[in-house]
Amino acid sequence: MTERALRLGTRRSKLAMAQSGQVAETVSQLTGRPVELVEITTYGDTSREHLAQIGGTGVFVTALRDALLAGEVDFAVHSLKDLPTAQPDDLALAAVPLREDPRDVLIARDGLTFAELPNGARIGTGSPRRMAQLNAYARGHGMTIETVPIRGNIDTRIGYVHKGELDAVVLAAAGLHRVGRIDEVTDFLSVDTVLPAPGQGALAIECAASNASLTAALAELDDPYTRAAVTAERSLLAALEAGCSAPVGALADLLADGQIVKEMRLRGVVGTTDGSTLVQLSTTGPVPETHDQALALGRELAAEMLAKGAAGLMGERVL
Repeated sequence: MTERALRLGTRRSKLAMAQSGQVAETVSQLTGRPVELVEITTYGDTSREHLAQIGGTGVFVTALRDALLAGEVDFAVHSLKDLPTAQPDDLALAAVPLREDPRDVLIARDGLTFAELPNGARIGTGSPRRMAQLNAYARGHGMTIETVPIRGNIDTRIGYVHKGELDAVVLAAAGLHRVGRIDEVTDFLSVDTVLPAPGQGALAIECAASNASLTAALAELDDPYTRAAVTAERSLLAALEAGCSAPVGALADLLADGQIVKEMRLRGVVGTTDGSTLVQLSTTGPVPETHDQALALGRELAAEMLAKGAAGLMGERVL
């Protein structure tokens, strides 16, 4: 008798289906069981409001987690940056696979790079984090740009450029890689210009904590360096008490001496969306070997950022 298929809960967007499909193949090879995708519509997919207004983090995750807890699906794949920073006790974060490119990218008209955009260029993004850093960079380099809030899937966003409504849009490199559209990028934004969202480019594979055998099987997909990095980034975010609507960027990367990984550097930024004020700091330490060490790295940098005035830049907290 063949074992029944494992049910993988996924959002319906083209990007979610692409990344879930890739995970499904790997899990099927690992377990020898077929994996079927179960499409779940989340509040974040149906609401037309700006993400900052509908509660930010969690709007894409809650319906998937409800389906997991109800036993309607066996495991779920999320974009890690969508996950709230507090992990529920009854769900296991079974694996954080190897991270895709964490950078933000520009897709601009006429193949332009960010530096080549004309004065007054209109750049679309739904992210206060991107707005803050793009505006700060423009201010520092004598450029004038206008950041325009947009929503929608990858097709919709790139469509604004093709139709001539915007000069450029900013998207995550990872999503474009996963849907096979990375060749449309006109500029990869250096992390020195725009720090990504905490966890950007990484996936989270979640299942019920009570399902020990599945948790163990999925753990084979875990990349320990990626997990340490995103744990530090999300710890920084949690310590800054910032939801999705706050303009916080963070990236932990590994510093290697030849082939030997020596240290982890964590960089964080928070700023006002007009780019007039940014608090940007970094810290470097031994590569965290435990979850608690990774959490501590994030908390320490957050404390330094708060001491430098980060709290006053994050606007009103949405309760």
